[in-house]
Amino acid sequence: MSPIKINTLSAFALLVLAGCSATLQAQVSTPREPLIAPMAIVKKAPLSENELKRWSHLDLIKDSIPGMSVDKAYAELLQGKKGVKVIVGIVDSGVDIEHPDLQGMIWTNPKEIPGNGIDDDKNGFIDDIHGWNFLGDAVHENLELTRIIKKGDDGSAQYKSALAQYEEKSKKVVEDKQQVDFLIDVHNTIKKALNKTSYKLEDLSTITSTDPKVSRSKMVMTQILTNAGPTFDPESELEDYRESVYDQFNYNLNKEYDGRKIVGDNPDDIKDAHYGNNVVFGPDKEKALHGTHVAGIIAQVRGNNLGGDGITNNVEILTVRAVPDGDEYDKDIALAIRYAVDNGAKVINGSFGKSFSPHKTWVYDAIKYAAKKDVLIVHAAGNDGYDIDKTENINYPNDSEDNIKEFTNNVITIGAINKDYGQNVVAAFSNFGKINVDVFAPGEEIYATVPNNKYKYLQGTSMASPNAAGVAALIRSYYPKLKAAQVKQILMDSGVALPATVVLGEDHESKPVSETSKTGKMVNAYNALLMAEKMSKK
Repeated sequence: MSPIKINTLSAFALLVLAGCSATLQAQVSTPREPLIAPMAIVKKAPLSENELKRWSHLDLIKDSIPGMSVDKAYAELLQGKKGVKVIVGIVDSGVDIEHPDLQGMIWTNPKEIPGNGIDDDKNGFIDDIHGWNFLGDAVHENLELTRIIKKGDDGSAQYKSALAQYEEKSKKVVEDKQQVDFLIDVHNTIKKALNKTSYKLEDLSTITSTDPKVSRSKMVMTQILTNAGPTFDPESELEDYRESVYDQFNYNLNKEYDGRKIVGDNPDDIKDAHYGNNVVFGPDKEKALHGTHVAGIIAQVRGNNLGGDGITNNVEILTVRAVPDGDEYDKDIALAIRYAVDNGAKVINGSFGKSFSPHKTWVYDAIKYAAKKDVLIVHAAGNDGYDIDKTENINYPNDSEDNIKEFTNNVITIGAINKDYGQNVVAAFSNFGKINVDVFAPGEEIYATVPNNKYKYLQGTSMASPNAAGVAALIRSYYPKLKAAQVKQILMDSGVALPATVVLGEDHESKPVSETSKTGKMVNAYNALLMAEKMSKK
């Protein structure tokens, strides 16, 4: 499903995911030596609010949190150094380029004169000042499997598979709709009992009503808040869950809905390439939440006492809106990649994905085009808790026509970890695969920008991908002579090892670390910069 948000029905996942604990061991590394796989660390006390907001920047040895050692890299490796600006393409749902914490980080087309209604740079896109919106005024979309079955039975295996999945998802969304309606009713009952909209676990103990409905609601919400953790806000999280379920019901799985008509192009014609507009956050800025969060993880201004910190400020965010609320079209993704490449992006983040890709060759060609232009594509592994090495679980786009052999060396696929190092460190929702996932990065409870001057914790491989992309941009900023393929290899080889045994997927099975990914590692900025320094000297 696309975009790869938080987790599919992420808010509800938060309700039932209990916290985990582990006792670890550690080996202390000396300065300017790579951080190595932990062998003797004791898990620290609960994180402070500030630590939680930026845990992905912290260090496993110093902080006993499996962050990417970004702070350590700045303190010990980058002092006094000046990097070059790197353009990072964000192919997503749009970005609120007016957010205060992204100011100075937004790409501006130097070849275009704002507002004159002329295609000054003659690239086919009029007034593309900060990027391009290939979706125009479209917001909602079908899933690709819905689009496939709408075209009718052509006797193909693809149609049969799409139909089977459609029927399964349609049945589940009805159940989810009943579930979310119940939870919303519970929440409204608690709000009325407390006479306030926002509340925490400790507030529930003040409810003394003997009304059976209130008592039941109190019991349900106590369990939810106990398992969900301190960042869970019932008002916003349950509304997100409700919106996700109802969007599936009304748009994603609704065969009568046509979200593409408003765009005005032919999505099955790759040569029909100039459509959309220059409003990069789309017709409803709130719907640019996903892309704005992704942009913030990479680039929100460091050290300004607003929200969280980005990985690097030596970047310019180039926005390409191509991911609707539903599944993206292959044509949009192919053209979006090409647009970002042609406008100077050296890193492209793709926090989206889907199970079917009728025109995947268009996307493959765009990926190969990016490879020729030395552009690294960082892609989210997906949020179904699946082994994506299995053909029935393929997550598109990918970089392999047979799901085994890569046809290019400029795509890196990222799984998600959480902040508790131990056998449960891989996020339960994260896809995995020793062939098709390369490395992991922080992706649970990530705090970053969202539209209209706000911030939010979100989770998903959608968040892990920009964390890795931010480190890639950091490398390309300070070591600009390194090629995209070298940066990919650095991110993989320099990572810190995951525990020898980890719990994976929807079935929560304990498996050897070799089953997680090609590397069995998590991205580490400190190690990556050390390796980049050595490689650049060669």
